[in-house]
Amino acid sequence: MVVIFLFFIAGLWMADGVALLIAPERMIATLRQSLIVAPGFIKWGGVAALLGLLLLFGTRGVPYQPLWIIVGLSMVAKGIFLYAGSDRWRLRIVKWCLERELVDYRIWGLGLCAISVLLLDALGWGKGP
Repeated sequence: MVVIFLFFIAGLWMADGVALLIAPERMIATLRQSLIVAPGFIKWGGVAALLGLLLLFGTRGVPYQPLWIIVGLSMVAKGIFLYAGSDRWRLRIVKWCLERELVDYRIWGLGLCAISVLLLDALGWGKGP
């Protein structure tokens, strides 16, 4: 069951990464609009924290273990900050993130695609029997 969630995380990373590589303007505009329509949307950061914990504990014994520890801890920290951080700091950081140059988003998208492929490889996806 945990493996299914890990595939889900890899899929999310790949989808976000490809979207940031292909159409960063559209992706950021959609995110801005979502935050205007539903500002509480950012509180979903708690889900990122839970997925980070799943990544931390669900990837024991798989290849690239130090990477999953770092990424999992980063997801937990980001999720807790978005869920429980002060509104002033949260809004300041989100504003800063939404004002980056397009190349910054593309580099981030490339990174998301890379960790997605590494997670899929660690889970044995695409390998023969």
